[in-house]
Amino acid sequence: MKANRTLTLGEFLIDRPEEFEYDNAELGQLLNAIRLAGKVVSHEIRKAGLVDITGTIGSTNIQGEEQKKLDVFANEAFINTLTNRDIVCGIVSEENDEMISIAGADNRNRNKYVVVMDPLDGSSNIDVNITVGTIFGIYRRVSPIGTPVTVDDFLQPGNLQVAAGFIAYGTSTMMVYTTGNGVNGFTLNPAIGTYYLSHPDIQVPETGTIYSVNEGGYVHFPKGVKEYIKYCQAEEGDRPYTSRYVGSMVADVWRTILLGGIYFYPPSTGKPEGKLRLLYECNPLAFLLEQAGGSATNGSERIMDIKPTDIHQRMPFFGGSAEMVKKAMDFLA
Repeated sequence: MKANRTLTLGEFLIDRPEEFEYDNAELGQLLNAIRLAGKVVSHEIRKAGLVDITGTIGSTNIQGEEQKKLDVFANEAFINTLTNRDIVCGIVSEENDEMISIAGADNRNRNKYVVVMDPLDGSSNIDVNITVGTIFGIYRRVSPIGTPVTVDDFLQPGNLQVAAGFIAYGTSTMMVYTTGNGVNGFTLNPAIGTYYLSHPDIQVPETGTIYSVNEGGYVHFPKGVKEYIKYCQAEEGDRPYTSRYVGSMVADVWRTILLGGIYFYPPSTGKPEGKLRLLYECNPLAFLLEQAGGSATNGSERIMDIKPTDIHQRMPFFGGSAEMVKKAMDFLA
């Protein structure tokens, strides 16, 4: 499919009834809620520097990270929009210690879906005008309909996601998502508030020449990771590879999807379990990478096969072009 900058996200969903395994209307409602909240957050981000929305609020989240003002705004925007649309029965957010149970408008717990999200990934970059994003994953609940949501509804392996994606707030605002039938990207026209198909049927190149890791932590990385970085830097064949690291997972993974390469956040002596959150960072982006022809692993097993044990569980992450991920795993082995 070629880019069609006159085809809206809503029209795209209507034109592809096979897009979703379950009720396509329900998918449309969910994605409508997410894209609406994304527009609200995008509008607020564009005011950074003009009004007092940058900086911290003087508190930390469950991760022990300082909360930015826009972290809180984005979190509330997504929670309120998803709740008001009456389509989800529960939400897990990076910014909330516990899961959020939503009984629905009639208080009968009839909704079928839960959403996991990082409302504003890379928010430490807000003050310096670097791309940030929202990451989301969607699951069907496993608890009986008509009962309150339980933690088991969220502690599902990534291979049970029914949809996932991100919204990137950069030079333009983009929504990229998958429902297990490939990956498509839509760019927001801010003049009229509509997302148009700009990146259809996205494919990750099989290999690339970019590696992305925070090399400031090199001394703390495992031996295999250090050896792979040295391999990337060696002058041989098409190497040395180019090093690129933004510090916003959405931006780094999006570049990797478009241009090829590998993005990794390995374990370290200070964080042996890794830093990224399995439920709402690793799993959604692993789903996107695999659907675009790439791969994602924690260094020893496929990310999406891992059953979470905690809603805020951390995990090492290696994802990108399939050949580059495989090569990295040879060093870790």
